[in-house]
Amino acid sequence: MTKKDLTLREKSLLQELQKRKNVVLKEIQQINDEINEISKELEIIEQQDSNCLSTTTEKQLAVGRKKFNISVEKGFEYLFQNNLINDTPEDIAKFLFKNDGLNKVKIGEYLGEHKQNNLNVLKEYVALHDFENKTLDAALREFLWSFRLPGEAQKIDRMMEAFAIRYCSVNPGVFKTEDTCYVLSFSVIMLNTSLHNPAVKDKITLEGFINMNKGINDGGDIPRENLEVLFNNILSTPFEIPGDDGNDLTQTFFNPEKEGFLTKEGGIHRTWKPRYFILKDNCLFYFRNKGDKEPTGIIPLENLQVQENNDFRKKYCFEIFASGGSIIKACKTESDGKVVSGHHDIYRICASSNEERDDWIKSIKNSITRDPFYDMLQTRKKKATHKQQGINYSRASNST
Repeated sequence: MTKKDLTLREKSLLQELQKRKNVVLKEIQQINDEINEISKELEIIEQQDSNCLSTTTEKQLAVGRKKFNISVEKGFEYLFQNNLINDTPEDIAKFLFKNDGLNKVKIGEYLGEHKQNNLNVLKEYVALHDFENKTLDAALREFLWSFRLPGEAQKIDRMMEAFAIRYCSVNPGVFKTEDTCYVLSFSVIMLNTSLHNPAVKDKITLEGFINMNKGINDGGDIPRENLEVLFNNILSTPFEIPGDDGNDLTQTFFNPEKEGFLTKEGGIHRTWKPRYFILKDNCLFYFRNKGDKEPTGIIPLENLQVQENNDFRKKYCFEIFASGGSIIKACKTESDGKVVSGHHDIYRICASSNEERDDWIKSIKNSITRDPFYDMLQTRKKKATHKQQGINYSRASNST
């Protein structure tokens, strides 16, 4: 074979190799293209699965919120069973704090319970609020808007104490003791009620607010300028307190403690008229007719007394009154639909028999409550001011 033939042979082999190389490269490219397409399809499938899972989780959370609003216990049971939250104080607190659509009344009831787990959740819940470098009224606004403060005195005490502890821990040096923060917090709440509740006639003045807080700072006084700031802040902007989250007012009258027709003495004309009474939630409601949706009058049974009154004009009579003969904090609806404060210093009501009268008196007595704010504030204020009294007594002794 000649040299020329070898060269032609080599060229032919090289060309063949190049063709095969091109085929292989083309096959490799096709494989890469297929891999890319499969990868893209897998990404799409994973995204769809992720979206589906996210949608399912959100739907389950929505169900959990609804169940919570109906029954706290059943709501948490559902959330735990579906692994939506862990049964830990931290997770429960975050769920209560971050989930819109939860009934704030239910949140308040749960946080106020005196069970160890609830107390742990309350501590974590309060810690989720940002109170650092905020004035007391600003911190209170944030805290009281996140749930509805319950009506029971012991629950209020626990929740406000937790607030005071947290506020003082992130704002050291503002108050000498946590009791000072506790007492002043209640004073601010009472100030807000006084200034912005139209039913309160005698509004607290700046000087009155300063005087009512004398000696509460571990026996000393809070600087006047600090109290002036609090007063002016509340005067200019009232607290926003969450309502019952859509609960119908008429639900108040479901399953009453007691109901029935009684005869009531009028406040101005002293005429006796039959009214339909419903005793529910520590209030006595009365209606012109049974079945009326709106009550004619409401008597909150707070700091009141009830007793027999054998009036010679009427049989089986009893009376509801405030100690000291003061005007009872009640309201009524006038004929033009306007709601006004009541003017009774005593309510005289008559039953149809001795048995019925005794039963009403017993039921009303069981529904009468003391103002939780008043009792707790007095207790803590005594504790916060005892050092000042000791100091004053020591000075008087030394001077003699």
